[in-house]
Order: sequence, then structure tokens, then C-alpha cells
Amino acid sequence: MASKIEVKDLLEAGVHFGHLTRKWNPNMAPYIYMERNGIHVINLYKTVAKLEEANEALKKIAASGRKILFVATKKQAKDIVADKVSKVNMPYITERWPGGMLTNFVTIRKAVKKMAAIDRMKKDGTFNTLSKKERLQVDRLRAKLDKNLGSIADMTRLPGALFIVDTMREHIAVKEAQKLNIPIFAMVDTNSDPRDVDYAIPSNDDAGKSIEAILESVTSAVAEGLEERKSEKGSGKDKDEDTPKKEKKSTEEKPAKKAEAAPKKEAKADDLTKIEGIGPKAAEALVESGITTYAELAKTDADDIKETLTEASSTLAHLDPTSWPKQAKMAADGEWDELKEWQDSVKGGVE
Repeated sequence: MASKIEVKDLLEAGVHFGHLTRKWNPNMAPYIYMERNGIHVINLYKTVAKLEEANEALKKIAASGRKILFVATKKQAKDIVADKVSKVNMPYITERWPGGMLTNFVTIRKAVKKMAAIDRMKKDGTFNTLSKKERLQVDRLRAKLDKNLGSIADMTRLPGALFIVDTMREHIAVKEAQKLNIPIFAMVDTNSDPRDVDYAIPSNDDAGKSIEAILESVTSAVAEGLEERKSEKGSGKDKDEDTPKKEKKSTEEKPAKKAEAAPKKEAKADDLTKIEGIGPKAAEALVESGITTYAELAKTDADDIKETLTEASSTLAHLDPTSWPKQAKMAADGEWDELKEWQDSVKGGVE
């Protein structure tokens, strides 16, 4: 288990230093301890409490197998974030934030695939058939893509959370995450608004030592979550290995029962467009993700449906699937009259 962060360690790292009093954000008042020489001093006891709360949430997200995207484009944070985050194998943005990185994720993925296509060209020899000028242009494009998107090459779906250093500087990332309901964790200085993020860690986001101290604690929590996931997978694998042995024994003893067993019928796909709010494209995206029946849709969480739609196409990201599981439950139970009555009472399937 990661060692508990102490107030003394944060004090030595200068986490308590805020901005000039004239630059403060009044919403940060609960986290400010005092004012000295025209500078606000952050209450480190509240920082420790908030940091522990954030670490616990990040640990759970990492244990669930979701990616956490770290964003820090300011000069003093770039190298620290790249070094700490790469150790826990999480994606990060340290150059400029590409507009639409989250809200237009499909297009960003195309750029990453372009990078992979250039690498394939170099491996299969196609690259050598190009002229000198074309090779130079392709190399420059590859270098540019690698600089901006190289660190997110393994991020095949929207992240489970964002961790931001300086929300004032990364305001576009904050807006995009808010639009897609992605949890935001952030180092929030006295000049920032803590209401913009879900987990605010009041701290000095300008000093290298301060950023390093917070990142050290955060990445340790993420590493713990990954270890938990790894151990759970390992224990699950052991159980799976034991199960076939038992099954083999029973089949040898009673071969007749196996012959008698009827073949399992595949569930017939339902017409998902009967659910208010689901059009043909949305239905296609759900079917491709493995949701083919009303019963399956009823069991699926609305947040997971939203994520599936966003990953399938940016044009489906605006849809609100909150009521879809409820409607699917009625359809699965054959309550078509109740469903029709409910659909007539609401507009567009949104309560």
C-alpha cells in the first residue's frame, strides 16, 4: 500500500504557496488558511484530505481497467508528468491540447491510426518506393503526430477520468470533459475555480516540487489500482483452470448426459429503434457493441451506453440514453401499452 502523504512533506515541497491576493478566486476561500505578504497560503490539512479522497477514486477507476488521461502543458509540469505517468502506463498530453480531443475522439483516433500506417509502410518497404521529397514529408508528419499524440497511441476509447494540472490553462480540456460527463481531478490553485472539477486538490500548480509531490501520490494510487486488477485477474484465471478439470471428470463419468443436452439457442435480435430516442445509427452502434436485445439493453448502465455511442461516432455523442434501460425493461417484459403511454408523455425519450 502507498505510504500516506504527510502535511510536512507537502510543506517542504511548497504546496501551500498560492497566488497574489488580488488574483484569487473567491470560490477558493474554504481552502485558504491565511494571507501573508500579499500572497494566499493554502490550508494543507484540507489538501491532504482532498488528495486522499481523489486517490481513493483514482484507485477504483484504475482497478476497473479504465484509462486516466493526465493533462499538463505548462513548462514546469511537462517533464514531471511524462516521467511519473509513463511508469504506470497511462496516457498523457504534455504538448498542446488538440481541440476536440474528447468531443471529436473519432477524428483524433484517425490521426493515431495514420501514425501506425506510416510505421507499417516503413516495415513492409512501401516507404522506400516513395520519392525523396515524399519521404521527407511523411517523416515530418510522423514526427509531428508523435509529438502531439504519441503518448495517447494506446488509448483506444474515451478515458475514465482526467487529471489536470492548472485548470485555468487547460480550460478547453475541462469544458470537453464536462460535456461528456467525464470525472475531472485537478490541482487547483488559489486563482482557479474548484467548482469546475469533481475532485479538486487545493495546491500550488506552478512550482515543480509541488507538482512532483502531488503526482507522486496520485500515480502511487493508480499503480495500486492496477495491481489490484492484476491480482483479481490472476485469481480468476486460477479458478478457470480448475473448472475444466472438474467438467472433464463429470463428462467421462456421464457421457450420456452430454448427448441428451439440447443445443443452446441464440437470442433473437430485437428492433431497438422501438425505444424512444434510438435511431437506426444508434441501434447499429449498440448492436456492434454486443447489445442486441431489449433485455440486454435493460441491464446496461446509461453511462456505458453513452460511452459506446460516443466511441462509435461523434454525431451520436449528443444523445441522452438515461431512459433507454427503463424503456427496454418495459419492452422486454412485453408491457407495450405502458411503454407507448410513457413515450407519449415525454418528449424525445428524455424525462
